[in-house]
Amino acid sequence: MRSPITGTAAGVPFTALPPAADGPAPLIVTWHMLDAPRSDAAFAAAVPMNGLPAWRVHLGLPMCGARMVGGSMDAGLELLRKDVLMAALYPILVQATEEFPAALESIRAQLPVDDGPIGVLGGSLGGAVALRILAGTGIPVFAGAVVNAAIRMRSAVGLFPGDYPYDTESEKVVDSLDFVARAGTVAGRAPLLVISGERDHPTLRADAFDLVNAVGEGAELLSIRELAHPLADEPGIEPAPQLPQAREVDAGLTTWFRRHLADAG
Repeated sequence: MRSPITGTAAGVPFTALPPAADGPAPLIVTWHMLDAPRSDAAFAAAVPMNGLPAWRVHLGLPMCGARMVGGSMDAGLELLRKDVLMAALYPILVQATEEFPAALESIRAQLPVDDGPIGVLGGSLGGAVALRILAGTGIPVFAGAVVNAAIRMRSAVGLFPGDYPYDTESEKVVDSLDFVARAGTVAGRAPLLVISGERDHPTLRADAFDLVNAVGEGAELLSIRELAHPLADEPGIEPAPQLPQAREVDAGLTTWFRRHLADAG
């Protein structure tokens, strides 16, 4: 197994895992969780997808990992307390999506990846990023996958304490991030694997079933026994040994992307 490569792509930190063979190879891009693993390096350790004949480039979300303000999570936690949707979840999601085209161009300039369609993968809030790439951009994608994803942003907001004070603007935002409602657009883009832990938050798990049913042909659900929401132990910032449940997720992702890699060419 070759060593990870770390760097930045148009200002976005990444941890890249190369395929075993030299030469150009397809690209799979990931976005991590806000729960553990909550950095690109930690997500790479949790779901490395070793053995795939593809580059796996794990991108860091804004306000996380190398982009934590002052090197700690305090600033991000304060934004969550201030306004979980409009000050935290939505800005992180929008920035991650909007910075991706330039980051993708930079990745292709730095690494020997081919110029074909890419794979996209996200966990939790990172899953919403991957779904937004599918539903809202024209970037060619050969396959997508999400793990314990924020499929309906209203469900994600509901996981935080208190009743969220929705107004006209925040209602519009949260409705725009309901990917069950946007399933028709997702369905036309690429095959989609939806991984759901049997011990994930019940609302997120229900959304996973709803998304697979709404997308229909081309979407598959993979349930993981004993998997709660996180894929790693706290604090989840540095790479850590792979947990048994994460190993099952990793195996499912590896099988899924291997099946669809032929379409990447």
